[in-house]
Amino acid sequence: MDLYEYQGRDLFEKHGLPVLDGGVATTPTEARAIAERLGERVVIKAQVKVGGRGKAGGVKLAEGADEAQARATDILGMDIKGHTVHKVMVTVTADIAEEYYFSYLLDRANRTFLCIASVAGGMDIEAVAEETPEKVAKITIDANKGVDETTAREIVTAAQFPADVADQIVVIAQDLWKAFVAEDATLVEVNPLAKTGEGKVLCLDAKVTFDENADFRQSSHAALVDQAQVDPLEQRAKEKDLNYVKLDGEVGIIGNGAGLVMSTLDVVAYAGEDLGGGVKPANFLDIGGGASAEVMANGLEIVLSDPAVKSVFVNVFGGITACDAVANGIVQALELLHQRGEDIDKPLVVRLDGNNAEAGRAILDAAANPLVQRVDTMDGAARRAAELAAAR
Repeated sequence: MDLYEYQGRDLFEKHGLPVLDGGVATTPTEARAIAERLGERVVIKAQVKVGGRGKAGGVKLAEGADEAQARATDILGMDIKGHTVHKVMVTVTADIAEEYYFSYLLDRANRTFLCIASVAGGMDIEAVAEETPEKVAKITIDANKGVDETTAREIVTAAQFPADVADQIVVIAQDLWKAFVAEDATLVEVNPLAKTGEGKVLCLDAKVTFDENADFRQSSHAALVDQAQVDPLEQRAKEKDLNYVKLDGEVGIIGNGAGLVMSTLDVVAYAGEDLGGGVKPANFLDIGGGASAEVMANGLEIVLSDPAVKSVFVNVFGGITACDAVANGIVQALELLHQRGEDIDKPLVVRLDGNNAEAGRAILDAAANPLVQRVDTMDGAARRAAELAAAR
């Protein structure tokens, strides 16, 4: 889960990191009240989970409360790279003398943690690494040792931070690591980490990503989810412990195993291209290798609830999950939806192969549901699902 900047700022403050005073507003009037409280020049920053806010006009200075309200009026409701601005952060400004970059992240490729630090902050770190790689230090962090004062000084030396700010950055490096670990983050980034004219180092930005696999021990993180930005189908699927991602297409996809589902997305996309390019997968939904009939029913309910879905492709290779259990799940789900009074008229194309495939096919044939069509090959079933979607 990615945090908004204001949430990251609050998290940094919670862990003792130096941040600017400020607040978050959802209306121009609230922005004015925050500016009045701060009592000085402020900066109004759009809160969206995408870069390029400044270039898009989403970051503006204001000399007082009246101007803060006007600038918030300008920014709220803006569209920045497809993201609508619903909140702005209002903070005091800083007299910036120098800008640096500092981050910790999970380095999946090397199965370790990494610190990236640079004296060239305030810009895209990828561009800095490409144009002036000597200004970017990458230091592997031993997960067992973490970042103590010795490691923090090694980072400061490797990144060539100026001597006059070295001691401050050593403290920040240790505190930022503590926050990284305590919050089960996969990324904490400060850009810029700035030196003011008075020589104080501040975290002027905050980018934080949490590891959702650690939600079971981070109950406070649930309150940070922006429910207005969560797709309702994805939220319902999450409540049922389903691995579901909404996509922009018309063919609902259900499979058992992430690899099989990814392959299914591809074959449906190829079939859609053959039919003129107007049909695409509507979702990713993996019911898992050991899914029960109940899980199958829950998944089918979620996919059929998507108004964009015109047909559904259920692609199952029986292993731990026997095909007869999957077939029962399909039959039970359709019966359940009918009992609820839901008018389901979307066709289902089912391909069953592997463990108990013949028994599963027999169950579907015996049910004789007019919505269900069986196709025994993956490519054939994908094409049929695409054809049915295109015809509706």
